[in-house]
Amino acid sequence: MNILILGSGGREHALAWAIRQNPKCDRLIVAPGNPGIAALAECADLDILSRSEVCDFAQENAIDLVVIGPEAPLAAGVADALRAAGLLVFGPSQAAAQLEASKAFTKEVCDACGAPTAAWARFSDAASAKAYVTAQGAPIVVKADGLAAGKGVVVAETLDQALDAIDMIFDGAFGAAGAEVVIEEFMAGEEASFFVLSDGVNCLPIGTAQDHKRVGEGDTGPNTGGMGAYSPAPVLTPVLQEQVMDQIIRPTVAEMARRGTPFQGVLYAGLMIRDGAARLVEYNARFGDPECQVLMIRLGAQALDLIHACAEGRLDQTAVTWAEDHALTVVLATEGYPGDYAKGSRIRGLEALPEDSFHMVFHAGTAEKDGALVASGGRVLAATGRGASLAEARDRAYELVGGIDWPEGFYRRDIGWRAL
Repeated sequence: MNILILGSGGREHALAWAIRQNPKCDRLIVAPGNPGIAALAECADLDILSRSEVCDFAQENAIDLVVIGPEAPLAAGVADALRAAGLLVFGPSQAAAQLEASKAFTKEVCDACGAPTAAWARFSDAASAKAYVTAQGAPIVVKADGLAAGKGVVVAETLDQALDAIDMIFDGAFGAAGAEVVIEEFMAGEEASFFVLSDGVNCLPIGTAQDHKRVGEGDTGPNTGGMGAYSPAPVLTPVLQEQVMDQIIRPTVAEMARRGTPFQGVLYAGLMIRDGAARLVEYNARFGDPECQVLMIRLGAQALDLIHACAEGRLDQTAVTWAEDHALTVVLATEGYPGDYAKGSRIRGLEALPEDSFHMVFHAGTAEKDGALVASGGRVLAATGRGASLAEARDRAYELVGGIDWPEGFYRRDIGWRAL
């Protein structure tokens, strides 16, 4: 098969690494890719938000399957254009991707199908939103309704923080994503991520993970796109996973089909777990980053078989084969992240590190400049280890971190602390 992956981050590097292991993969192209991806696939300079450019490229290169990594091309309708051109694609339609692109849309779907989630309200002006949070009190959660690269959520512990968050969003901190605000009840408990493939009718759970959103050790400081993750998530027991499938996932997939917008792709459910029950925090319509890294190093070559079955609508004939293993990834970020940070600092030492099914450093925000590897983003690398236990996976990940020479980077030293 000739396969095209859209994206350039750690998630796409992990997808490319897993897909490349499968002998069914003849040619692998990633657009636009990154220096880490370039070591195992062809990279193509392509505007992945352009429907026509992606379709033309896929047809010119006899692509058999397109895997869409990030949320922006989904929200732009790239999957729709590919399907209209007769191409096989992994990723939901623009209408179905609203499960991520609009938090209010997701809440409406949950209300319609009875999926347990936080109480909520939607506002298009600051005054009404402020009146609501004043009446509700804190803690409370304030969210930009649209796509904000994982950063449009403020968990306000005080009323002043909530009011400031409303001003920040309506003042344009997240651009068009903040045209409306969704305000939610604060849910206490333990967060976990549940990943399910859906072909529009059938659902197949493919793994659990927990990530560390906050920048500081002990889960302190501002939220980030994720400073590390591990899989599986102990809190998501088999019994709880079945409850989530019965009460949240299957009802959502059925409701999306009922609306005429069947969901095909990966449904990433962020869950809040308390007293043995789960409620939905939010959906993402693609793999998480850095959760994808720990899932892919555990799934390996079968990831392509699962993605292919999902795209062809035959998940009912497919199963996941899990080893009794664990994976953990540590994100190395540029000093200053998630605030202002400098780009262009040089990274050394990666060429001496092992790359196998137990050790991988996935590139998230890297570039090549004058023959050297440099940091080009906030989250730059994801050092990922796999082992028979979570402790072994952690040790392997941190051994990789220790071999990276990058004085301008930082990382958390306690990834996995909750489970360990």
